[in-house]
Amino acid sequence: MTTPKSADRSTEETGTNGRSGNQSGTSPREVVGDVASGVRGAAETVVARLPEAAATTRAAVDEAARRIETGSDEMLTAGATLSLGLAIGLLIGGASRILVVLALIPAAAMGMTLLDRGSRNGGRARRPIG
Repeated sequence: MTTPKSADRSTEETGTNGRSGNQSGTSPREVVGDVASGVRGAAETVVARLPEAAATTRAAVDEAARRIETGSDEMLTAGATLSLGLAIGLLIGGASRILVVLALIPAAAMGMTLLDRGSRNGGRARRPIG
């Protein structure tokens, strides 16, 4: 037998997401539209800032390359050793592979510069200036 109170409860059953059936208020199309407009706004912001970010990144890479080229052999050796040690420590510690690869980038850049200097000097080590 159904009483008036039990009939009221059955019309306000709670859905699987914990919201009452009568309280939703927004349709799925409205929600999708709101999400799409939010994504569009975020994408426009990223596109507007992309040239500035690319220019800043290029300037930083150019500065790093200039410093590596002008650094002494001892500084490059120490930097490459430190970066390689960091990468090995990350690898042994179980860090993500992308972090290990990122830690190896400076070691590779410094090592390649040292090898290039060695081949230009006919295998003789270059003495630091100063």
